[in-house]
Amino acid sequence: MKTAAVIFNPIKVDLPALEAALDAEPGASGWKVLRLPTAEDDPGQGPAREALAAGATIVIAAGGDGTVRAVAEVVRGSDAALALLPSGTGNLLARNLSLTLDDTAHSLATAFTGTTREIDVADIEIRRPDQSVDKYLFLVMAGTGLDAKIMANTDDELKKKVGWLAYAQALIAVLKDRQALRLQYALDQGRHRSERAQAIIIGNCGSLPANILLMPDAVLDDGLLDIVVMKPESIRGWLALIFKIFWENGVVKRTKIGRRMSGLKSNSLDIRQGRSIVVKLSRPEVVQLDGDPFGEMVGCRVLVAPAALRIKVPES
Repeated sequence: MKTAAVIFNPIKVDLPALEAALDAEPGASGWKVLRLPTAEDDPGQGPAREALAAGATIVIAAGGDGTVRAVAEVVRGSDAALALLPSGTGNLLARNLSLTLDDTAHSLATAFTGTTREIDVADIEIRRPDQSVDKYLFLVMAGTGLDAKIMANTDDELKKKVGWLAYAQALIAVLKDRQALRLQYALDQGRHRSERAQAIIIGNCGSLPANILLMPDAVLDDGLLDIVVMKPESIRGWLALIFKIFWENGVVKRTKIGRRMSGLKSNSLDIRQGRSIVVKLSRPEVVQLDGDPFGEMVGCRVLVAPAALRIKVPES
């Protein structure tokens, strides 16, 4: 009998409803399906190792982006395929894969009867203020500055009630902090660029909730990282940045004609691509991975790992 595993966050997943959906899924017939919960001190790596040790060839991550990221750390590079049962607030990877949200039956059908797609992952080495180095991966975006501060200041209870709108409250608090980042970064071992910026974001894919397209050229399987440096220095600069992201990226570049005509230059926003990036900060700053705060760093190194993760998507 073939083995699959559902790794679920018990806080975000209704287990009885999940059990009922599994019983009703025809594609699960003939499969032994393990149910493995995450824990506060183990967001998914331990259950994922248990699943692979049991011979699972499909590992279903049922939870938010943190659960997906933790499970992917273990599943990447294995013969198993990762499937998503989106159950969080952002569901960023699911959105970038154009997967159905809030439809457990469809997600399970995709897991058991869908096709497999290979996507890139990003490996990151985070240098801490004490000069120790922690290694992780991310699937969507990593960043420091404005975005990471928003994640660190978002009220979890409010997020449960109003979803991603809770980030708006955090944004108001963060904008009161006028300290800019002072950083250096180098792409593909090239020349170092020095910047005074509000944020630097490194992406494996480009879409955010509310249909915001931050990185219009980012693709999950192109073997490239997309880097955004936000550096508005005035109200006019902020308006230019907002126009660039919400109008040019979010509307104009979604059309074929718009992609040909767009290309407005803005001193408030740099977008570049590369296979690796090294970032050095002048002082410790909070870092976020796939929407979760991961403590402080004084620098990082990120390298794309092409086609490192097999993931289930619907049959086209």
